[in-house]
Amino acid sequence: MIEALRQLPEQHAVTRRYLIGVSGGADSVVLLRLLHELGYRKLVVAHLNHGLRGRASTADATFVRKLAERLDYTTVIARENVAKLAKASKQSIETAARTARYAFFAQVAREHRCPRLFLAHHADDQVESVLMSLFRGAGSSGLGGMREGSTQTIGKKRLEIYRPLLGIWRSEILEQASQEKWPFREDASNDDRTFLRNRVRHELIPQLADTFKRDVRTAVARLAEQTSAESDYLDSLVQADAEQTTLSVPNLRRLPLALQRRLLFLWMKGQKVSNVDFDLIERARTLILPDTETAKVNLPKDRHLRRRQKQLFIEE
Repeated sequence: MIEALRQLPEQHAVTRRYLIGVSGGADSVVLLRLLHELGYRKLVVAHLNHGLRGRASTADATFVRKLAERLDYTTVIARENVAKLAKASKQSIETAARTARYAFFAQVAREHRCPRLFLAHHADDQVESVLMSLFRGAGSSGLGGMREGSTQTIGKKRLEIYRPLLGIWRSEILEQASQEKWPFREDASNDDRTFLRNRVRHELIPQLADTFKRDVRTAVARLAEQTSAESDYLDSLVQADAEQTTLSVPNLRRLPLALQRRLLFLWMKGQKVSNVDFDLIERARTLILPDTETAKVNLPKDRHLRRRQKQLFIEE
């Protein structure tokens, strides 16, 4: 496994400072220890206590702090009431936890002047994410899953995110932890079937494997790898237009259907439109039809997509 990390691109020099998200679970603990073995000495260990499991959450934070101290790393630990955040924002616990985590990472990145973040997502996470995106109606962007290297803007902070374990199965990670006798924290909530990801992990994937009489995870992982490359190429064809404040209706009409959809998707995401799915993109496309009388499409959060003077724009 450490050989896979040795293949990190040259820009991931061991002399640079990086943040690393460490929950205390096997995945992030193994990543932290492997990076330490490779000579990364300027890691900033970031741990967010979600406050969802009482004393167990507190014990996770204590474990991470002691481990980081033992490895001589700077540690930043914070607490967020994710249940309260989920209720206030009308989000699921899973979505609220993810939002809180990334906001925390962005804050630590600002404080330590370090935009580079290591995360311990692995191949099983990728498979679960792709299946969830598939059944939520995502297009090729969602089916491409997570990238080993990506950028994400949170607030005004741009984070460079690296996932060096994305091609490694969780069983391999657990085997590494066992061989090295590296302790880690078990999160009982990973078996809680009220969470969608856990149902996908413990119910859907085993059922698919039983139905097809094969390990379907490999096929899904390959789909993600192939689709992400194709998706990135399509993005590159329309990226310049997607960064504009408005879209030209005549220019949109001249594009092939696939690029129309891709441009509208990227542009609306860039305009902070939430829940951009296939249905919304198709409604947006009605605004560019030659004989359409439609001039407005409703967007989430009381916003509108309008056509005026051969331009599409977002109206607050």
